[in-house]
Amino acid sequence: MENKTTPITFHGIKEIEEKKLVGFRVVCNDMAGYGEKIPKASMLLEQRKGEIKHLVEPVKLIGAFMAAESTEDEDGYWVCFEVNDFEDLPEGMVSLIVPKQKYAVLNFKGHASEIFHVYSHLHNWIDENGYQRKPNKWTLEIYNSWSGKEDNVDLCDPVY
Repeated sequence: MENKTTPITFHGIKEIEEKKLVGFRVVCNDMAGYGEKIPKASMLLEQRKGEIKHLVEPVKLIGAFMAAESTEDEDGYWVCFEVNDFEDLPEGMVSLIVPKQKYAVLNFKGHASEIFHVYSHLHNWIDENGYQRKPNKWTLEIYNSWSGKEDNVDLCDPVY
């Protein structure tokens, strides 16, 4: 289903297999800090992706975070690429395993700065279709193309 006012498409419910991720973890005190630091971390990761072994799809940048209050180890936003296996983690990078999970998925085409507002459309769709969000599980943002200007991203919110 297309939304007429925002470039979004709902893809319904999908089960996404476990993902092994390698990249940078960004931790900030406020949302404004994330808006500044995530694009910088994404650009640095793109420049250094040649250092990451066993890349699955080197064009698909993946963001991961938990919407609910989380432990200190889970706090923040991970900017990553998916790998088949962890080997020789590049200096300054971290690894994360996101378990297999059921997600409500919405595709958004537009500037990354607008993504925060698009989540309300996804959350409304979840409620209207009888699902419940799992904010204590990993939310994924899977970028099919990332330019810093206009993005094509699947927003994947965990549900049950």
